[in-house]
This record gives sequence, C-alpha cells and structure tokens, in this order.
Amino acid sequence: MNSPKGKLVIIGGAVDMGSNVSVLEHIMQPHYIKFFEKGILRRIINESAKKEGSSVEVITTASQIPELVGNEYIKAFNQLNVTHVNILHIKSREDAANPEYLDRISRADVVMFSGGDQLRLTAIFGGTQFLQILKKRYNQENFVIAGTSAGAAAASTHMIYRGQSNEALIKGEVQITAGLGFIDSVIVDTHFVQRGRIGRLLYAVATNPGILGIGLGEDAGLLITEGCMMEAIGSGLIMLVDGTNIVETNVYDVEIGDPVSIENLKVHVMSIFDKYDLDQHKMIIKKAVKVEEGVFITAQDSNDLQ
Repeated sequence: MNSPKGKLVIIGGAVDMGSNVSVLEHIMQPHYIKFFEKGILRRIINESAKKEGSSVEVITTASQIPELVGNEYIKAFNQLNVTHVNILHIKSREDAANPEYLDRISRADVVMFSGGDQLRLTAIFGGTQFLQILKKRYNQENFVIAGTSAGAAAASTHMIYRGQSNEALIKGEVQITAGLGFIDSVIVDTHFVQRGRIGRLLYAVATNPGILGIGLGEDAGLLITEGCMMEAIGSGLIMLVDGTNIVETNVYDVEIGDPVSIENLKVHVMSIFDKYDLDQHKMIIKKAVKVEEGVFITAQDSNDLQ
C-alpha cells in the first residue's frame, strides 16, 4: 500500500472549547489559543504547500460553542498572516452532504477539526462523501489535515470515546469505537498529562496490542508524514504505549468490573523534535535548545534509526 502524500497533525488541546469548560470560562480566558499562535499552528501553516497563502477550512462540528470557537481560529490564523480562513459549522449529516461544503474541502489546502466531543465527529461524518473526499486528498495530495483534542482523538481508525481516568483499568470502563480512519495502527488520547489519562491508554492498548497508544499532553502534538514518521511539536509531552511485546494480560479472563493486569508494556516519552517511526517502532531523540520564549532550535540527533 502506498504511503499517504498528505500530512496529519494531531494535537492534545489546551481547553476543550465546548465540551468540559463553560462558555463563560472560555470568554474569561482570551489567550487559550496562544499555544497555537506561537508554535503548533505556525508549524501547520509551514507544512502546507502554499504557506500563508493557504486556504484553511476549520470544522467546528465537535464543539458546543462553534461560533465562538470559529472566531478564535480566524483571529489566530490572521495573526500568522493567513487570511483565507473559513469556518464549516456542520451540525448534522445533512449539513455534511451540502454540495458547497464538499466543494470547499475539495479546494482547501488545510482542514482543521476543533475540539469538543469526538463522538459527534464520527457520528456525523462516518460513511459520508465528505469523509471520503478528505481521505482521498490526504492519500493522494500534498494536503494537511489537523485536529485538536476531539479532532485528534477521532483521527485514527480506533477511537476512545468514554472512560473515567480513575477507573480506566477496570474491565469495561473504557469504551472504544471506530474513528475517522486517517491513520491505522494507533489510538489517541488527549489532555493526557493534565487529566491523568494513562490508565485509559494502557487499557486501550491491552485490549488491542497491535496498536500504538499515543497520549498527547496539552500544547503537544505530532506531525505525521508518510503515514508513519511522527515528529513531536509544541512544548508539551507525548507518551507512546507499545503493546506488541505484552507477555500476558488477564483482560480476556476477568469479569466486567474487575481490575486488569498487564505484563511487559513498553512506554516512550517524546518532547519537541523527537521522532518515532511507526513502521520500525524506533525512536529518535533530538536535543532542543531554547533560544527565546516559545522558540526552540534542534541540535544533533542523540541517536539515529538503525
């Protein structure tokens, strides 16, 4: 199978922008999108073929406050001199079939999914022509798909959509369903460090040992090229959970509601500029040097892929 020609950016989020934080709290925190402006959002634009001249479509479907979220993205992109920014407030499967919207995503250079509720994304876009167009362009063109929070969680073939962090290693507490399917062999969890979601990811990998668990902290993201080479971007941390070497687990023996045991999970922690090859299951650690607030440069690789 040919590698995708497009680029995928998944981001851990800063604030849920509509799912777990009140509208009032968002309004009182006008700088919550600052992390995009200084690093991750700039990288998304730099990866687009047309740079500042890119046409960007922001999809606010996951959010409960789409108008507010859309306006914040417009302002953030404008600060990066990106002026061709439009918002798609798609609220139903009928909206997703709108010929105007299909035309717009067919012509866009960058499509970005906002945060909120990832189940809204899969329920509204699953099996639609809208999603087919995005997948075709991602596989065949120099096209950028980005998602933050819910938009990141839904990007993979497998998706976590429910599960309390403090009860995650109890059988049946973590619920997994099909995602949007831009990337196989991984499962993504967001707001990872801040909300203590390690248990959710461990459980997800224990029940699907062939996939790589990706835990994205806030202000942390992965730029994925060729469908397998992942580079850490942003200032936060990323945890990878590799279940391919699991020796034993009792997840298939215990009853619903009982705790789960797992032997021999492998864990990696990534920070800015580190890379991970999903095909080879190899990590490259790079040294990042901070030259000023929010600005880093990369030093010599500390080790290379063999």
